[in-house]
Amino acid sequence: MPLASTNPLADSFYDDLVNISAYLYKKALTDLPTDVREAIATAKNNEGEMGKKFLNIMVKSVEISDDTGIILCQDTGICIYYVKIGSRLNIDVPRLIEALREGIELSTSQHDLRSSIVHPLTRHNLQNNRGEGIPDVHVDFVSDSDELEIRLLPKGSGSENMSFLKMLSPADGINGIKKFILESIVEAGPRPCPPTIVGIGLGGTADLCMSLAKRAVLRPVGEPHPEKQIADLERELLAVINTIGVGPQGLGGATTSFAVHIEYAATHISMNPVGVSIQCWRGERASATINKSGDISYGY
Repeated sequence: MPLASTNPLADSFYDDLVNISAYLYKKALTDLPTDVREAIATAKNNEGEMGKKFLNIMVKSVEISDDTGIILCQDTGICIYYVKIGSRLNIDVPRLIEALREGIELSTSQHDLRSSIVHPLTRHNLQNNRGEGIPDVHVDFVSDSDELEIRLLPKGSGSENMSFLKMLSPADGINGIKKFILESIVEAGPRPCPPTIVGIGLGGTADLCMSLAKRAVLRPVGEPHPEKQIADLERELLAVINTIGVGPQGLGGATTSFAVHIEYAATHISMNPVGVSIQCWRGERASATINKSGDISYGY
Protein backbone atom coordinates (compact mmCIF):
# COMPACT_ATOMS: atom_id res chain seq x y z
CA MET A 1 0.00 0.00 0.00
CA PRO A 2 1.17 3.60 -0.61
CA LEU A 3 3.13 5.04 2.32
CA ALA A 4 2.84 8.77 1.67
CA SER A 5 -0.46 9.55 3.34
CA THR A 6 -1.84 11.85 5.99
CA ASN A 7 -3.91 8.95 7.32
CA PRO A 8 -2.57 6.26 9.64
CA LEU A 9 -1.34 3.20 7.78
CA ALA A 10 -3.54 0.11 7.79
CA ASP A 11 -2.90 -2.95 9.93
CA SER A 12 -1.76 -4.80 6.81
CA PHE A 13 1.28 -2.51 6.58
CA TYR A 14 2.56 -3.68 9.97
CA ASP A 15 1.80 -7.29 9.05
CA ASP A 16 3.94 -6.79 5.94
CA LEU A 17 6.71 -5.34 8.10
CA VAL A 18 6.81 -8.55 10.13
CA ASN A 19 7.45 -10.52 6.95
CA ILE A 20 10.02 -7.99 5.70
CA SER A 21 11.87 -8.24 9.01
CA ALA A 22 11.82 -12.04 8.85
CA TYR A 23 13.19 -11.96 5.32
CA LEU A 24 15.97 -9.52 6.25
CA TYR A 25 17.15 -11.75 9.09
CA LYS A 26 17.51 -14.81 6.85
CA LYS A 27 19.07 -12.68 4.10
CA ALA A 28 21.66 -11.23 6.46
CA LEU A 29 22.62 -14.71 7.69
CA THR A 30 22.93 -16.26 4.22
CA ASP A 31 23.54 -13.60 1.55
CA LEU A 32 27.08 -12.24 1.96
CA PRO A 33 27.31 -8.61 0.78
CA THR A 34 29.03 -8.11 -2.57
CA ASP A 35 31.68 -5.84 -1.07
CA VAL A 36 32.66 -8.51 1.45
CA ARG A 37 32.95 -11.12 -1.30
CA GLU A 38 35.22 -8.74 -3.20
CA ALA A 39 37.31 -8.08 -0.08
CA ILE A 40 37.91 -11.83 0.34
CA ALA A 41 38.97 -12.15 -3.29
CA THR A 42 41.36 -9.20 -2.95
CA ALA A 43 42.83 -10.55 0.30
CA LYS A 44 43.68 -13.87 -1.38
CA ASN A 45 46.11 -12.03 -3.66
CA ASN A 46 48.06 -10.76 -0.64
CA GLU A 47 48.24 -13.95 1.39
CA GLY A 48 50.67 -16.81 1.68
CA GLU A 49 49.73 -20.47 1.61
CA MET A 50 48.14 -20.60 5.08
CA GLY A 51 46.15 -17.37 4.61
CA LYS A 52 44.88 -18.49 1.21
CA LYS A 53 43.81 -21.82 2.71
CA PHE A 54 41.48 -20.22 5.21
CA LEU A 55 40.19 -17.60 2.80
CA ASN A 56 39.34 -20.45 0.41
CA ILE A 57 37.42 -22.14 3.24
CA MET A 58 35.43 -18.91 3.61
CA VAL A 59 34.74 -18.85 -0.13
CA LYS A 60 33.56 -22.47 0.03
CA SER A 61 31.25 -21.63 2.95
CA VAL A 62 29.75 -18.79 0.93
CA GLU A 63 29.22 -21.07 -2.08
CA ILE A 64 27.47 -23.69 0.06
CA SER A 65 25.23 -21.03 1.59
CA ASP A 66 24.41 -19.64 -1.86
CA ASP A 67 23.52 -23.11 -3.14
CA THR A 68 21.58 -24.42 -0.15
CA GLY A 69 20.33 -21.43 1.86
CA ILE A 70 22.17 -22.71 4.95
CA ILE A 71 23.31 -19.90 7.22
CA LEU A 72 27.01 -19.02 7.02
CA CYS A 73 27.62 -19.38 10.75
CA GLN A 74 25.76 -21.13 13.56
CA ASP A 75 25.85 -17.88 15.56
CA THR A 76 22.66 -16.09 14.56
CA GLY A 77 23.75 -13.05 16.53
CA ILE A 78 22.03 -10.35 18.50
CA CYS A 79 19.91 -8.23 16.14
CA ILE A 80 20.21 -4.47 15.84
CA TYR A 81 17.92 -2.47 13.54
CA TYR A 82 18.63 1.02 12.21
CA VAL A 83 15.49 2.63 10.81
CA LYS A 84 15.08 5.93 8.96
CA ILE A 85 11.53 7.26 8.67
CA GLY A 86 10.69 9.97 6.17
CA SER A 87 8.99 13.00 7.73
CA ARG A 88 6.10 12.74 5.25
CA LEU A 89 5.11 9.28 6.50
CA ASN A 90 2.42 8.68 9.09
CA ILE A 91 3.88 5.67 10.90
CA ASP A 92 3.06 4.35 14.36
CA VAL A 93 6.62 3.94 15.61
CA PRO A 94 5.88 1.61 18.55
CA ARG A 95 3.98 -0.71 16.16
CA LEU A 96 6.86 -0.56 13.69
CA ILE A 97 9.35 -1.57 16.40
CA GLU A 98 7.15 -4.43 17.54
CA ALA A 99 6.69 -5.62 13.94
CA LEU A 100 10.45 -5.74 13.42
CA ARG A 101 10.88 -7.73 16.62
CA GLU A 102 8.08 -10.11 15.66
CA GLY A 103 9.83 -10.64 12.34
CA ILE A 104 12.95 -11.93 14.08
CA GLU A 105 10.81 -14.36 16.05
CA LEU A 106 9.02 -15.47 12.88
CA SER A 107 12.27 -16.04 10.96
CA THR A 108 13.73 -18.00 13.88
CA SER A 109 10.72 -20.33 13.77
CA GLN A 110 10.47 -20.54 9.96
CA HIS A 111 14.13 -21.43 9.43
CA ASP A 112 14.82 -23.28 12.68
CA LEU A 113 17.53 -20.78 13.63
CA ARG A 114 19.49 -21.10 16.81
CA SER A 115 18.19 -18.76 19.50
CA SER A 116 21.13 -16.90 21.02
CA ILE A 117 19.28 -14.46 23.30
CA VAL A 118 19.03 -15.01 27.06
CA HIS A 119 18.16 -13.10 30.24
CA PRO A 120 21.38 -11.50 31.57
CA LEU A 121 20.99 -12.99 35.06
CA THR A 122 18.91 -16.16 34.81
CA ARG A 123 20.24 -17.00 31.30
CA HIS A 124 16.72 -18.14 30.41
CA ASN A 125 16.29 -18.49 26.63
CA LEU A 126 12.87 -17.86 25.09
CA GLN A 127 14.03 -19.77 21.97
CA ASN A 128 12.88 -16.99 19.63
CA ASN A 129 15.89 -14.62 19.46
CA ARG A 130 13.90 -12.05 21.44
CA GLY A 131 14.09 -10.70 24.95
CA GLU A 132 13.72 -7.49 26.93
CA GLY A 133 14.94 -4.67 24.66
CA ILE A 134 16.10 -7.11 21.95
CA PRO A 135 16.10 -6.84 18.98
CA ASP A 136 17.51 -3.38 19.55
CA VAL A 137 15.82 -0.83 17.28
CA HIS A 138 17.24 2.64 16.58
CA VAL A 139 14.94 5.13 14.87
CA ASP A 140 15.93 8.33 13.06
CA PHE A 141 13.80 10.73 11.05
CA VAL A 142 14.66 12.17 7.64
CA SER A 143 13.19 15.54 6.68
CA ASP A 144 11.31 15.99 3.40
CA SER A 145 11.26 12.25 2.66
CA ASP A 146 8.54 9.71 1.97
CA GLU A 147 10.73 6.59 2.22
CA LEU A 148 11.19 4.06 4.98
CA GLU A 149 14.67 2.53 5.24
CA ILE A 150 15.34 -0.50 7.44
CA ARG A 151 18.86 -1.84 8.04
CA LEU A 152 19.61 -4.98 10.03
CA LEU A 153 22.92 -5.82 11.68
CA PRO A 154 23.10 -9.26 13.36
CA LYS A 155 26.14 -9.24 15.65
CA GLY A 156 27.67 -12.56 16.67
CA SER A 157 29.15 -12.87 20.15
CA GLY A 158 32.67 -13.56 18.89
CA SER A 159 32.82 -10.07 17.44
CA GLU A 160 30.51 -8.30 19.90
CA ASN A 161 32.55 -9.56 22.87
CA MET A 162 35.49 -7.76 21.30
CA SER A 163 34.03 -4.28 21.89
CA PHE A 164 36.12 -1.61 23.58
CA LEU A 165 35.49 1.85 25.02
CA LYS A 166 37.91 4.31 26.55
CA MET A 167 37.27 7.82 27.78
CA LEU A 168 40.46 9.51 26.66
CA SER A 169 41.64 12.91 27.73
CA PRO A 170 41.98 15.61 25.07
CA ALA A 171 45.66 15.75 26.05
CA ASP A 172 46.07 12.19 24.71
CA GLY A 173 45.62 13.63 21.22
CA ILE A 174 45.41 11.67 18.01
CA ASN A 175 48.31 9.45 19.04
CA GLY A 176 46.31 8.37 22.08
CA ILE A 177 43.38 7.52 19.81
CA LYS A 178 45.57 5.42 17.52
CA LYS A 179 47.26 3.69 20.46
CA PHE A 180 43.96 2.63 22.04
CA ILE A 181 42.53 1.35 18.75
CA LEU A 182 45.62 -0.70 17.95
CA GLU A 183 45.79 -2.08 21.50
CA SER A 184 42.15 -3.15 21.13
CA ILE A 185 42.89 -5.01 17.89
CA VAL A 186 45.87 -6.77 19.46
CA GLU A 187 43.78 -7.75 22.49
CA ALA A 188 40.99 -9.05 20.26
CA GLY A 189 43.45 -11.24 18.36
CA PRO A 190 41.73 -14.18 16.64
CA ARG A 191 38.55 -14.09 18.71
CA PRO A 192 36.34 -11.97 16.36
CA CYS A 193 37.00 -14.36 13.42
CA PRO A 194 39.29 -12.23 11.25
CA PRO A 195 39.67 -10.75 8.72
CA THR A 196 37.44 -8.22 10.43
CA ILE A 197 35.68 -4.97 9.72
CA VAL A 198 36.71 -2.49 12.41
CA GLY A 199 34.16 0.15 13.34
CA ILE A 200 35.45 3.18 15.25
CA GLY A 201 33.37 5.79 17.06
CA LEU A 202 34.96 9.08 18.03
CA GLY A 203 33.53 11.76 20.28
CA GLY A 204 30.02 12.20 21.60
CA THR A 205 29.26 10.54 24.93
CA ALA A 206 30.18 7.04 26.08
CA ASP A 207 26.98 5.50 24.70
CA LEU A 208 26.89 7.59 21.51
CA CYS A 209 30.52 6.75 20.82
CA MET A 210 29.84 3.01 20.91
CA SER A 211 26.70 3.43 18.80
CA LEU A 212 28.74 5.29 16.18
CA ALA A 213 31.31 2.48 16.16
CA LYS A 214 28.59 -0.07 15.50
CA ARG A 215 26.98 2.04 12.77
CA ALA A 216 30.40 2.34 11.13
CA VAL A 217 30.55 -1.39 10.36
CA LEU A 218 27.38 -1.02 8.27
CA ARG A 219 29.27 0.97 5.66
CA PRO A 220 30.29 -1.06 2.57
CA VAL A 221 33.78 -2.48 3.00
CA GLY A 222 36.44 0.05 2.06
CA GLU A 223 34.05 2.94 1.37
CA PRO A 224 35.97 5.93 2.81
CA HIS A 225 34.53 8.55 5.11
CA PRO A 226 33.53 11.67 3.13
CA GLU A 227 35.84 13.90 5.20
CA LYS A 228 39.47 13.65 4.07
CA GLN A 229 41.01 13.82 7.55
CA ILE A 230 38.85 10.92 8.75
CA ALA A 231 39.38 8.91 5.55
CA ASP A 232 43.16 9.37 5.89
CA LEU A 233 43.02 8.07 9.45
CA GLU A 234 40.98 5.05 8.30
CA ARG A 235 43.62 4.16 5.70
CA GLU A 236 46.49 4.68 8.13
CA LEU A 237 44.95 2.48 10.82
CA LEU A 238 44.11 -0.29 8.35
CA ALA A 239 47.68 -0.34 7.03
CA VAL A 240 49.10 -0.67 10.55
CA ILE A 241 46.53 -3.27 11.65
CA ASN A 242 47.49 -5.43 8.70
CA THR A 243 51.12 -5.49 9.85
CA ILE A 244 50.16 -7.08 13.19
CA GLY A 245 50.12 -10.55 11.64
CA VAL A 246 46.92 -11.97 13.17
CA GLY A 247 45.73 -12.90 9.69
CA PRO A 248 42.73 -14.95 8.50
CA GLN A 249 41.18 -16.85 11.42
CA GLY A 250 44.08 -15.73 13.61
CA LEU A 251 46.59 -18.15 12.12
CA GLY A 252 48.90 -15.56 10.64
CA GLY A 253 48.89 -13.56 7.46
CA ALA A 254 48.74 -10.16 5.84
CA THR A 255 45.00 -9.54 6.23
CA THR A 256 43.87 -9.04 9.80
CA SER A 257 41.13 -6.61 8.74
CA PHE A 258 39.30 -5.86 5.51
CA ALA A 259 38.53 -2.26 6.46
CA VAL A 260 38.54 0.40 9.16
CA HIS A 261 35.48 2.67 9.19
CA ILE A 262 35.16 5.71 11.44
CA GLU A 263 32.12 7.76 12.41
CA TYR A 264 32.30 10.73 14.77
CA ALA A 265 30.29 13.25 16.78
CA ALA A 266 31.22 16.44 18.57
CA THR A 267 32.16 16.00 22.20
CA HIS A 268 32.84 17.87 25.45
CA ILE A 269 35.96 20.04 25.76
CA SER A 270 37.28 17.93 28.65
CA MET A 271 36.92 14.43 27.19
CA ASN A 272 37.48 12.41 24.03
CA PRO A 273 35.65 9.04 23.95
CA VAL A 274 36.84 6.34 21.57
CA GLY A 275 34.82 3.18 20.84
CA VAL A 276 35.77 0.08 18.88
CA SER A 277 33.18 -2.34 17.47
CA ILE A 278 34.51 -5.26 15.46
CA GLN A 279 32.53 -7.26 12.91
CA CYS A 280 33.61 -10.76 11.86
CA TRP A 281 34.71 -11.66 8.33
CA ARG A 282 31.15 -12.23 7.14
CA GLY A 283 30.14 -8.59 7.51
CA GLU A 284 26.50 -9.67 7.84
CA ARG A 285 23.91 -7.00 7.12
CA ALA A 286 20.74 -6.53 5.08
CA SER A 287 18.46 -3.63 4.20
CA ALA A 288 15.05 -2.82 2.79
CA THR A 289 13.76 0.48 1.42
CA ILE A 290 10.04 1.08 0.94
CA ASN A 291 9.09 4.00 -1.30
CA LYS A 292 5.94 6.13 -1.28
CA SER A 293 4.15 3.70 -3.63
CA GLY A 294 4.82 0.78 -1.29
CA ASP A 295 7.47 -0.79 -3.54
CA ILE A 296 10.25 -2.63 -1.69
CA SER A 297 13.88 -2.82 -2.74
CA TYR A 298 16.29 -5.07 -0.84
CA GLY A 299 20.01 -4.60 -0.47
CA TYR A 300 22.84 -4.62 2.01
